[in-house]
Amino acid sequence: MRLLPYGERAVLVEVEDAATVLGLCAAVSRAAGVLEAVPAARTLLVRFDPLVTTADAVGHAVETGVGGPRAEPTPDPVELTVRYDGPDLTTVAAEVGISVQELVGRHAAAAYTVAFCGFTPGFAYLTGLDLSLHVSRLAEPRTAVPPGSVGMAGGFTGVYPRSSPGGWRLLGSTEAQLWDAARLPPALLAPGTPVRFRPA
Repeated sequence: MRLLPYGERAVLVEVEDAATVLGLCAAVSRAAGVLEAVPAARTLLVRFDPLVTTADAVGHAVETGVGGPRAEPTPDPVELTVRYDGPDLTTVAAEVGISVQELVGRHAAAAYTVAFCGFTPGFAYLTGLDLSLHVSRLAEPRTAVPPGSVGMAGGFTGVYPRSSPGGWRLLGSTEAQLWDAARLPPALLAPGTPVRFRPA
């Protein structure tokens, strides 16, 4: 673990993996003076109120896990119905050496967790993808990926909440609305949320 100053009101924590980030995020969010903890793939940005705490105190809270692990309530799982008919389905199945049916089965069987959000509002990076399905991004990204597209790249899978460029392999689509500015909260998925895909 490495702690780096990030201006006068934040600390950037570098760790080994997304699971460690999520654990630290839950723990450090309880520390006095912490305003926000923003998870990413292997980093956690911790913003704090300098009138309440210091960077050293936040660093100590991170290093000690704020008194050790504490059971956090697990959010209810979000189930997304997916039509597995994406343009990369056949190519990915051939690349990993399995049938399309087996690819769909493995992708849908995994229990996913939102590790972090980013790229575009409502886009959640999900961990838990079967190791046999880890594939690289497209060599040349698409200029427009339709909203609701379910894709994967590297060790992550996710759903494009709106039309945008993207380089992930597309397996299918869902009609779930991942981002709605009129909804509270606007994002359907937040870090720590369990997610399951159900074939349509």
